[in-house]
Amino acid sequence: MNTTYRKVIDRITAQTLALTEKNREKLSACLERFEWAKNDLLLREGQVCKYIWFVDQGMIRLFYNKRGKDLTEHFAYEGGIFLSLESFFRQIPSRLIIEALEPTVVYGLGYEKLHGLMETEPEIEHFYCKILENCLILSQQKADACRFETAGERYHRLLQEHPEVVKRAPLIHIASHLGMSPETLSRVRAGLL
Repeated sequence: MNTTYRKVIDRITAQTLALTEKNREKLSACLERFEWAKNDLLLREGQVCKYIWFVDQGMIRLFYNKRGKDLTEHFAYEGGIFLSLESFFRQIPSRLIIEALEPTVVYGLGYEKLHGLMETEPEIEHFYCKILENCLILSQQKADACRFETAGERYHRLLQEHPEVVKRAPLIHIASHLGMSPETLSRVRAGLL
Protein backbone atom coordinates (compact mmCIF):
# COMPACT_ATOMS: atom_id res chain seq x y z
CA MET A 1 0.00 0.00 0.00
CA ASN A 2 1.27 3.46 -0.90
CA THR A 3 1.00 5.51 2.31
CA THR A 4 0.91 8.83 0.42
CA TYR A 5 -2.09 7.68 -1.62
CA ARG A 6 -3.76 6.41 1.53
CA LYS A 7 -3.28 9.78 3.26
CA VAL A 8 -4.87 11.49 0.25
CA ILE A 9 -7.89 9.17 0.40
CA ASP A 10 -8.17 9.81 4.14
CA ARG A 11 -8.19 13.58 3.49
CA ILE A 12 -10.88 13.19 0.80
CA THR A 13 -13.09 10.93 2.93
CA ALA A 14 -12.79 13.36 5.85
CA GLN A 15 -14.61 15.90 3.64
CA THR A 16 -17.17 13.53 2.21
CA LEU A 17 -17.99 10.16 3.75
CA ALA A 18 -16.21 7.81 6.15
CA LEU A 19 -15.38 4.55 4.39
CA THR A 20 -14.43 1.10 5.58
CA GLU A 21 -10.75 0.20 5.60
CA LYS A 22 -11.29 -2.14 2.65
CA ASN A 23 -12.83 0.58 0.48
CA ARG A 24 -10.21 3.17 1.43
CA GLU A 25 -7.61 0.67 0.25
CA LYS A 26 -9.48 0.10 -3.02
CA LEU A 27 -9.73 3.83 -3.70
CA SER A 28 -6.05 4.34 -2.81
CA ALA A 29 -5.13 1.74 -5.43
CA CYS A 30 -7.08 3.75 -8.05
CA LEU A 31 -5.40 7.11 -7.42
CA GLU A 32 -3.05 8.63 -9.97
CA ARG A 33 -0.60 11.43 -9.23
CA PHE A 34 -0.24 14.46 -11.55
CA GLU A 35 2.21 17.33 -11.35
CA TRP A 36 1.96 20.61 -13.30
CA ALA A 37 4.03 23.74 -13.66
CA LYS A 38 2.48 27.20 -13.33
CA ASN A 39 0.21 27.97 -16.33
CA ASP A 40 0.00 24.33 -17.48
CA LEU A 41 -3.42 23.29 -18.71
CA LEU A 42 -4.79 20.17 -17.07
CA LEU A 43 -7.89 20.16 -19.26
CA ARG A 44 -8.42 22.03 -22.50
CA GLU A 45 -11.76 23.04 -23.95
CA GLY A 46 -13.03 20.11 -26.03
CA GLN A 47 -11.24 17.42 -24.01
CA VAL A 48 -13.18 14.96 -21.85
CA CYS A 49 -12.75 15.23 -18.08
CA LYS A 50 -11.68 11.75 -17.03
CA TYR A 51 -10.87 12.43 -13.36
CA ILE A 52 -12.15 13.78 -10.11
CA TRP A 53 -9.09 15.62 -8.80
CA PHE A 54 -7.88 16.45 -5.30
CA VAL A 55 -5.31 19.22 -4.80
CA ASP A 56 -2.39 18.16 -2.65
CA GLN A 57 -0.21 21.23 -3.31
CA GLY A 58 -0.77 24.39 -5.33
CA MET A 59 -3.78 26.10 -6.85
CA ILE A 60 -5.86 25.62 -9.97
CA ARG A 61 -8.68 27.49 -11.62
CA LEU A 62 -11.53 26.33 -13.83
CA PHE A 63 -12.54 28.87 -16.47
CA TYR A 64 -14.26 29.23 -19.82
CA ASN A 65 -14.01 31.59 -22.76
CA LYS A 66 -16.94 33.80 -23.66
CA ARG A 67 -16.61 36.23 -26.55
CA GLY A 68 -12.83 36.33 -26.23
CA LYS A 69 -12.85 36.83 -22.45
CA ASP A 70 -11.87 34.15 -19.98
CA LEU A 71 -14.22 33.89 -17.01
CA THR A 72 -13.20 32.05 -13.86
CA GLU A 73 -15.73 29.52 -12.62
CA HIS A 74 -13.90 28.04 -9.63
CA PHE A 75 -10.61 27.92 -7.72
CA ALA A 76 -9.23 24.93 -5.82
CA TYR A 77 -6.18 24.76 -3.59
CA GLU A 78 -4.78 22.38 -0.98
CA GLY A 79 -7.54 20.03 0.13
CA GLY A 80 -9.93 21.04 -2.68
CA ILE A 81 -11.78 18.67 -4.97
CA PHE A 82 -12.52 19.72 -8.55
CA LEU A 83 -13.75 18.45 -11.91
CA SER A 84 -15.62 19.59 -14.99
CA LEU A 85 -19.02 18.30 -13.84
CA GLU A 86 -20.94 17.81 -17.08
CA SER A 87 -17.93 16.49 -18.93
CA PHE A 88 -17.18 13.97 -16.18
CA PHE A 89 -20.82 12.88 -15.71
CA ARG A 90 -21.51 12.35 -19.39
CA GLN A 91 -17.95 11.77 -20.63
CA ILE A 92 -18.40 14.47 -23.26
CA PRO A 93 -16.05 17.30 -24.33
CA SER A 94 -15.63 19.97 -21.67
CA ARG A 95 -16.46 23.61 -22.18
CA LEU A 96 -14.31 24.40 -19.15
CA ILE A 97 -10.54 24.77 -19.10
CA ILE A 98 -8.47 23.86 -16.04
CA GLU A 99 -5.19 25.67 -15.43
CA ALA A 100 -2.49 25.44 -12.75
CA LEU A 101 -2.01 28.90 -11.22
CA GLU A 102 1.05 27.68 -9.32
CA PRO A 103 3.27 24.61 -9.46
CA THR A 104 0.64 22.03 -8.50
CA VAL A 105 0.38 18.39 -7.41
CA VAL A 106 -3.00 16.68 -7.64
CA TYR A 107 -4.31 13.15 -7.31
CA GLY A 108 -7.01 11.87 -9.61
CA LEU A 109 -9.69 9.21 -9.36
CA GLY A 110 -10.30 8.04 -12.92
CA TYR A 111 -13.80 7.69 -14.32
CA GLU A 112 -13.41 4.09 -15.47
CA LYS A 113 -11.78 2.79 -12.29
CA LEU A 114 -14.18 4.66 -10.04
CA HIS A 115 -17.25 3.43 -11.91
CA GLY A 116 -15.86 -0.12 -11.87
CA LEU A 117 -15.59 0.05 -8.07
CA MET A 118 -19.09 1.52 -7.77
CA GLU A 119 -20.55 -1.53 -9.51
CA THR A 120 -19.35 -3.81 -6.71
CA GLU A 121 -19.15 -1.47 -3.72
CA PRO A 122 -22.31 0.48 -2.79
CA GLU A 123 -20.34 2.41 -0.17
CA ILE A 124 -18.04 3.79 -2.89
CA GLU A 125 -21.10 4.76 -4.93
CA HIS A 126 -22.38 6.67 -1.90
CA PHE A 127 -18.92 8.30 -1.54
CA TYR A 128 -19.10 9.39 -5.22
CA CYS A 129 -22.57 10.85 -4.65
CA LYS A 130 -21.26 12.86 -1.69
CA ILE A 131 -18.44 14.33 -3.78
CA LEU A 132 -20.85 15.31 -6.53
CA GLU A 133 -23.37 16.66 -4.02
CA ASN A 134 -20.68 18.93 -2.53
CA CYS A 135 -19.66 20.13 -6.02
CA LEU A 136 -23.27 20.91 -6.95
CA ILE A 137 -23.85 22.80 -3.70
CA LEU A 138 -20.75 24.95 -4.36
CA SER A 139 -22.02 25.66 -7.86
CA GLN A 140 -25.45 26.66 -6.52
CA GLN A 141 -23.89 28.90 -3.87
CA LYS A 142 -21.82 30.69 -6.52
CA ALA A 143 -24.88 31.19 -8.73
CA ASP A 144 -26.91 32.48 -5.77
CA ALA A 145 -24.14 34.89 -4.76
CA CYS A 146 -24.11 36.37 -8.27
CA ARG A 147 -27.90 36.73 -8.25
CA PHE A 148 -28.50 37.99 -4.72
CA GLU A 149 -25.34 39.60 -3.33
CA THR A 150 -23.69 42.93 -4.05
CA ALA A 151 -20.12 43.07 -5.37
CA GLY A 152 -18.89 43.95 -1.90
CA GLU A 153 -20.75 41.07 -0.28
CA ARG A 154 -19.36 38.60 -2.81
CA TYR A 155 -15.81 39.79 -2.20
CA HIS A 156 -16.17 39.69 1.60
CA ARG A 157 -17.64 36.18 1.43
CA LEU A 158 -14.67 35.03 -0.64
CA LEU A 159 -12.29 36.72 1.81
CA GLN A 160 -13.98 34.97 4.74
CA GLU A 161 -14.46 31.53 3.22
CA HIS A 162 -11.38 31.29 0.96
CA PRO A 163 -8.67 33.73 2.09
CA GLU A 164 -6.08 31.64 0.20
CA VAL A 165 -7.73 32.57 -3.10
CA VAL A 166 -7.51 36.27 -2.23
CA LYS A 167 -3.85 35.90 -1.22
CA ARG A 168 -2.68 33.73 -4.11
CA ALA A 169 -4.85 34.17 -7.22
CA PRO A 170 -4.32 37.04 -9.70
CA LEU A 171 -6.83 39.86 -9.15
CA ILE A 172 -8.10 39.63 -12.73
CA HIS A 173 -9.17 36.01 -12.10
CA ILE A 174 -10.71 36.88 -8.73
CA ALA A 175 -12.73 39.67 -10.38
CA SER A 176 -14.06 37.39 -13.11
CA HIS A 177 -14.87 34.69 -10.51
CA LEU A 178 -16.90 37.25 -8.56
CA GLY A 179 -18.68 38.50 -11.68
CA MET A 180 -17.21 41.99 -11.65
CA SER A 181 -14.68 44.05 -13.54
CA PRO A 182 -11.15 44.49 -12.18
CA GLU A 183 -11.99 48.18 -11.62
CA THR A 184 -15.03 47.28 -9.49
CA LEU A 185 -12.92 44.82 -7.50
CA SER A 186 -10.35 47.57 -6.89
CA ARG A 187 -13.10 49.87 -5.58
CA VAL A 188 -14.49 47.08 -3.36
CA ARG A 189 -11.02 46.37 -1.96
CA ALA A 190 -10.50 50.09 -1.30
CA GLY A 191 -13.80 50.19 0.60
CA LEU A 192 -15.45 52.50 -1.89
CA LEU A 193 -18.41 50.17 -2.58
